[in-house]
Amino acid sequence: MTTRFLSRSLRLGTRGSPLALTQANMVITALRCAHGWDEDAVEVVTIRTSGDRIQDRPLAEVGGKALWTKELDRALIAGEIDFAVHSMKDVETIRPAELVIAAMLPRADVRDRLIGAGTLAELPERARVGTSSPRRAAQVRRARPDAEIVLFRGNVDTRLAKLASGEAEATLLAGAGLDRLGRSEIGAAIPVDEMLPAPAQGAVGIETLAANGQVRALLGAIDDATTNACVAAERALLSALGADCRSPVAALAVRSGAGLRLRAEILTEDGEECRSGEAMLFATGDSEALARRLLDGASPRLRSLFSGA
Repeated sequence: MTTRFLSRSLRLGTRGSPLALTQANMVITALRCAHGWDEDAVEVVTIRTSGDRIQDRPLAEVGGKALWTKELDRALIAGEIDFAVHSMKDVETIRPAELVIAAMLPRADVRDRLIGAGTLAELPERARVGTSSPRRAAQVRRARPDAEIVLFRGNVDTRLAKLASGEAEATLLAGAGLDRLGRSEIGAAIPVDEMLPAPAQGAVGIETLAANGQVRALLGAIDDATTNACVAAERALLSALGADCRSPVAALAVRSGAGLRLRAEILTEDGEECRSGEAMLFATGDSEALARRLLDGASPRLRSLFSGA
């Protein structure tokens, strides 16, 4: 290897799903381009997470988003890997103090894709829609109160196989993941005005030890500042709402002039109540102000889904 700073290969920790491995290789490619490294500069260490093992229950019942991160966190803190790659929408808002998101790749398509119909309106009456996301379930029920939500967990191929076997008439997947897997032809993109995405959807983050300044500097060379700022604003909203994996919440920040335009909505699980709002962000704390506005106007039933109320 040709890195000036390291005497061995860097160890990149990742889940073993096809999408996770694709995203890990995206990070390796970006690092090699940024630093002129040889092919052996980064070693992939595949770690099986609890979320990969437990597929038959909603995340909320078995530990939440930590199911995707805790084994990678342990490996980082134990010194078994030097950094880890995450889909940022799967990373819990409160992270261990020893760790830091050191970089994010440029964000991809934030939209959801509907597989099984061209639009939600075209779904057959009382269609079964497969998803494990409280946000997607609430948004589908808001648009189609007759729809039945059935649990779909697993990677892209697993969910598509469930759909093909007749377990549901439709499912929803992130457009970014399909694109990264070379499957851009699958599904119909839903405009964000119709279905606002999950906070941090489409973003890939790279995490390392907060105390490891050497690795942080190496990773910082591939950080996309706009993606980082937008995702940070969306995650700050989640934190201020007190949202967890049970909370139906959507958010999207985009660069607008000198600031960020943040749109967000919170919903009841059945989609009957939806509180939406937006704010221009110019300083830290503006996300929290939007969260307060959403919660202040919400019914007790909706507020009960968020611990920030």
